[in-house]
Amino acid sequence: MISWKRPIILPVWLTCSVAMAAFTPLCAQERDTQNSTATPKPIRLTLNTNQKFQTIDNFGASDAWSGQFVGQWPAIKKNAIADLLFSRDTLQNGQPAGIGLSLWRFNIGAGTAEQGEKSGIKDEWRRAQSFLNADGTYDWEKQKGQIWFLNAAKQRGVSQFLGFTNSPPVFMTKNKKGYADEDSSKIGIPNLSFTAIDQFTHYLTEVTKGIHNKTGVMLDYLSPVNEPQWDWSNGNQEGTPFYNDQIAAITRSLSKSLQKEGLPTKIDIAEAGQIDFLYGNHNKPAGRGYQVAEFFQQNNPYYIGGLSNVSQTISGHSYFTTSPSDLARNKRQQVAKAVQSIPGLKYWMSEYCILGSNSGDINGNKRDLGIQPALYVAQVIHNDLVYAQASAWHWWLAISPYNYKDGLIYIDKNKNDGNFESSKILWALGQYSRFILPGAKRIEVKISEQNPDLLVSAYENPNQEIVTVMINPTALPIAVTVEVAGKKLNNLRGYQTSSEGDLQPIEASNQMTISPQSIITLVGQ
Repeated sequence: MISWKRPIILPVWLTCSVAMAAFTPLCAQERDTQNSTATPKPIRLTLNTNQKFQTIDNFGASDAWSGQFVGQWPAIKKNAIADLLFSRDTLQNGQPAGIGLSLWRFNIGAGTAEQGEKSGIKDEWRRAQSFLNADGTYDWEKQKGQIWFLNAAKQRGVSQFLGFTNSPPVFMTKNKKGYADEDSSKIGIPNLSFTAIDQFTHYLTEVTKGIHNKTGVMLDYLSPVNEPQWDWSNGNQEGTPFYNDQIAAITRSLSKSLQKEGLPTKIDIAEAGQIDFLYGNHNKPAGRGYQVAEFFQQNNPYYIGGLSNVSQTISGHSYFTTSPSDLARNKRQQVAKAVQSIPGLKYWMSEYCILGSNSGDINGNKRDLGIQPALYVAQVIHNDLVYAQASAWHWWLAISPYNYKDGLIYIDKNKNDGNFESSKILWALGQYSRFILPGAKRIEVKISEQNPDLLVSAYENPNQEIVTVMINPTALPIAVTVEVAGKKLNNLRGYQTSSEGDLQPIEASNQMTISPQSIITLVGQ
């Protein structure tokens, strides 16, 4: 765990925390602890590079909402935070300096920050600026802190960027707010009229051009709607509901606008609020679900898959579907089945943090920097990559000031300066994001005997490196033998996140023991 607490002067992001107490994971089965000292029988893991699955596009996180303030903190601190998120450098002890995210999500604000308290959003940290002024002009000095992080990501080698909106600018919405109407008779009604769609998409195109002119960063993707199934009427943050017909209209209009300006940016839809909406209605009125079929089946009136600048991906959020484990796997298999019914279509898991009670497995309330939530998140990533066959995986708040399990890095809620701490969740994501490169293929893993607790996935990078991620959430060690079609892996490197270390280099071999409550990544050829 990396932390910065005043009055420390040394660059403490280069140090590790004192080991935290172990815990009994909620997913572990009861065991006879008297046998814990017995030598475990090795489980043989055979990696089959001839059986390939999805291509991995990226791992990412977003700048909402703290980036607007932390990007204006003292340089030494914001650079340290950027290193943790983006760096692919290695420290002298062999430990990675950061988790090497390959995509950064930029929140294109709706202008509630300029409205202040009149915005109706009580929490100032959940308001966002807009580049657009009331008179129709643009101010490219706005969103200054977020622009800093955009540049910091680029400087550290992040190669993919996505701009997303939670709401159209307040000047365009029906109620002139960044969230939908609170009137009970209007709840669930989109806060943008059809007549304002072209105005909205022109704005997104101008923002794409403006960001490029200011930073040199061309947004690879634009995501014009976010969790359109929810009502967004309580003023907790910017947001608006949409129906599929309006999402299709926005996509068509944005496609024309981007093509007119000759921009290469792809359109990403539709950030479903829950993965159930990708293959069903999930107790919502017709017109908000079955999004895979409605947007990508050619015989559908809302088909947009044929537009040249629409990304051949559909995105959804893993919230409220991650427990219990049987349900999590089943729902993800349904996502994969729906996506695979459309030739060439891919699935992106584009937002997640721990929310809700998760069937008693873990509660999203209260900040926890320790290994328990990290192991839970690692299992979510595993299930999304293996069962949903996600090609991308994105965390929600990269930097959080809140008392929830929603951050990779936690900060004081201070706009000008403050302390920061890394969470074990950051490093759990890093066990994947640091080593699985864009363009990697997930490959088959054959396990010699069933172990319901051991989770293993493997990937072949474009440089032919083999990356194997192993999760042991139990209180006992698990011995494994790793081979590739009967051959040993060479030049092995190993990294472990546990209560005792963060992406800590470990001795690696084809035969090794996975420590209790730990995540290990092996890299070899």
